[in-house]
Amino acid sequence: MTRIAFPDDFLWGAATSAYQIEGACEAGGKGESIWDRFCHTPGRIKDGSNGDIACDHYHRFREDIALMKKLCLGAYRFSISWPRIFPQGKGVSNQPGLDFYSNLVDELLQAGIRPCVTLYHWDLPQALQDRGGFSVRDCAGWFGDFANTMVRLLGDRVTFWATLNEPQIFGILGYLIGKHAPGMSDPARYFKACHFINLAHGVGVAAIRAETSRAEVGTVLQFPPIHPVGGSQQDQRAVRVMDGLMNRWYADPVLLGSYPEDMLELFSGLEIPIEEGDLELIHQPLDFIGLNVYSRFFARHDPRVPLLNAMLDERQRLPGSDYTDYGWEVYPEAIYESLVRLKHEYGNPTVYITENGAAYDDPLVDGRIDDRRRIDYLQSYLAQAHRAMQQGVKVKGYFAWSLLDNFEWHEGYRMRFGLVHVDFESLRRTVKESGLFYKKLIESGGFEF
Repeated sequence: MTRIAFPDDFLWGAATSAYQIEGACEAGGKGESIWDRFCHTPGRIKDGSNGDIACDHYHRFREDIALMKKLCLGAYRFSISWPRIFPQGKGVSNQPGLDFYSNLVDELLQAGIRPCVTLYHWDLPQALQDRGGFSVRDCAGWFGDFANTMVRLLGDRVTFWATLNEPQIFGILGYLIGKHAPGMSDPARYFKACHFINLAHGVGVAAIRAETSRAEVGTVLQFPPIHPVGGSQQDQRAVRVMDGLMNRWYADPVLLGSYPEDMLELFSGLEIPIEEGDLELIHQPLDFIGLNVYSRFFARHDPRVPLLNAMLDERQRLPGSDYTDYGWEVYPEAIYESLVRLKHEYGNPTVYITENGAAYDDPLVDGRIDDRRRIDYLQSYLAQAHRAMQQGVKVKGYFAWSLLDNFEWHEGYRMRFGLVHVDFESLRRTVKESGLFYKKLIESGGFEF
């Protein structure tokens, strides 16, 4: 056994997102989001559910903050529901929505917990989607106005601001594949959207900086390692292409100031609406990068895929590997590989691990959830994060995904990631054994592994 010890000033937290936990879909004047619309479209969600109630955090946030305090969290990462602030996406703000987040922040600070805001975690107002959503340039400006409003409201108390959560995921799944809201499978629209998503980040950073000098500003990327299915040169090329599509197409403009040349060449026949000044706006100094990491991906050559000739192989299963209920491989080295890559290829930015966790549906027995697999998962991934830190990667904090079992997007309520179990009928919360492990870890600053 080895003692894995983290610095005394390391920030320990847990993360959630608005649509996944808040519920109260029409309360307090909230407008419709793209996920409200998507979930109520038959066949979109695997278990036929929706986020209308979710964990009812909107009404129970004080109870949930008491749980955070019980778990000794130093920070709580949450997102803002854009349609709760602007029911029509823009224009006149909604006072009950503003009051909710102001009260949430006050309650967190009173409990000694640092509020960490992600402005956008996928719930675009449907009214803006009806105007084209992220596939039109105006959306970057709409996002800037939203960011400005939230910083004016909370900037005196919140110093941690992330613009977007996993832009490549909501871009690809929402506009290219159609698996997530708004449910589109339109390559031409996607390549417009991904640039305007990147532009929205830049506009958001500028809006935050314009309102406060106290802000620690960043963005959140999912930046998974991508490995080849086989040893052929074609599979190696597939890795490079899929890495370009998923990782570099979003990381490079934000962190390096340009789109990757090989991908620009590959996409030369497509309209990518880059205008003068866009890349300078996207590429602004950041205080941190948020890294969401769960596993690795595999890529393979696939001549059936237009233009790319490559595809992720989601059915890849390796003998001897463990898999979560989601079907994701337990591959702790993913966090190490991603962190070290950020150091060597992107200038060693300050990093917060903003999401990491595992879906396991362990039963509630006699008031207790013995989720040993989740504890093992957290320990093994944290050990790899610590390994990267020993090699000079500047990791300043870790947020477990998730505080609560919640609505897990197109999977509905089938996947449980929480440190806290939620009975979705009674909404009763029960801290899992992993939550108690996490509390002890925070209290002691490390663990034996």
